[in-house]
Amino acid sequence: MRTHALFLGSAAIALFLGVAQSTLAEAHHSGAGFNSDKVIELTGTIREFQFTNPHTWIQIVVEDNKGAKTEWSVEWGSPNSLGRQGIRPSTFPPGAKVTMRLRPMLNGAPAGAFVGAKFTDGTTVGRWE
Repeated sequence: MRTHALFLGSAAIALFLGVAQSTLAEAHHSGAGFNSDKVIELTGTIREFQFTNPHTWIQIVVEDNKGAKTEWSVEWGSPNSLGRQGIRPSTFPPGAKVTMRLRPMLNGAPAGAFVGAKFTDGTTVGRWE
């Protein structure tokens, strides 16, 4: 009887931890801050490609028609998943000119979720329809 109660208690703890872990993982990967109904296009210069866990970031400097510069932060996938797709730290070299498509932040901040990129030589990365 005691072994059965111990087993049930252990199973309940394992179930609780499993549910808690899946909830945390889901919350971490939420795209709730991005506008899923809108894709914008930016043209600028790559400042840095941060190929680090848990998500990569591309910093792009965009200049408006008055010469004012704004740095945008573009979030992408993990280095592991991108590496399996052939993406490397050298894919977005500093100084490269690029047109980027992204899902902008809902709060209007200069940031977004990566959709695709097109370099001046015609090379594309991600989704570029």
